[in-house]
Amino acid sequence: MSALNYNHLRYFWAVAHDGNLTRTAERLNLTQSALSVQIRKLEERLGHALFQRRGRQLHLTEAGRIALDHADAIFATGEELLGTLRETGAARQALRVGALATLSRNFQIAFLRPLLGRSDIELILRSGSAAELLRSLEALSLDIVLINQAPARDALTPFVAHRLAEQPVSLVGTRARLGRKKNSLVERLRTHPVILPTANSGVRIGFDALVDRLGVRPQIAAEVEDMAMMRLLAREDVGLAVLPPIVVRDEIAAGVLVEVEQLAGIAETFYAVTVERRFPNPLLRPLLHPGLA
Repeated sequence: MSALNYNHLRYFWAVAHDGNLTRTAERLNLTQSALSVQIRKLEERLGHALFQRRGRQLHLTEAGRIALDHADAIFATGEELLGTLRETGAARQALRVGALATLSRNFQIAFLRPLLGRSDIELILRSGSAAELLRSLEALSLDIVLINQAPARDALTPFVAHRLAEQPVSLVGTRARLGRKKNSLVERLRTHPVILPTANSGVRIGFDALVDRLGVRPQIAAEVEDMAMMRLLAREDVGLAVLPPIVVRDEIAAGVLVEVEQLAGIAETFYAVTVERRFPNPLLRPLLHPGLA
């Protein structure tokens, strides 16, 4: 059986991302017929049509989507090879970091602090959902992903989850709301509305279990996915926020907000996720193993 022709694959890859044969042909300085021949040869080799026409536009078939996923990984690996071994093996000076869109910005800054301010390093920061970020990590378009739940690992998903920290979770509110009277946790939860993470988060699951044990049904002022929005709502005195104090560290230091009470048994765990690579980005070492850097 003949080997796959990677020139054919690269032409397909270019057209798939452009979605337009004419535009790709002009960019690659080829005729449309020559480009069509290259793609047809790849389809013959794979035994499947990769595109279907809808008017003037090309759309990927199911086989085409599978081929594109593999092409993305293949050419990303090629770029990694060049970046790693270029200039006689000089270390790369760019780090591509993905972070869950809802993750505490203060935590992210604290994690990246060993690299901040260095003129020889470029940080490329992206945010998104856990699924989006992990797909990018597998495709080698990210070096590391920061999330708050460890991903599943099996033979097909070689993720390595580094447990970075576990932050306690507290009730946080304004001084004006709390006043001078010291109430019990049960009294506070009965008296004041609360600002909560959404139902699928680990913190929310822990909080729901806590109020069930206490026999309390608090009034929910807001359910929020984004920690930054929780911080703003707490500052606006909408209610008591249930979150790690690191999220509102600056507000607590300035006296704008107060950590009312730590909630026993509830914590948010932070993970840095990488994939097994023969040549990992050397900039990861001072972040994941600061004592060994």
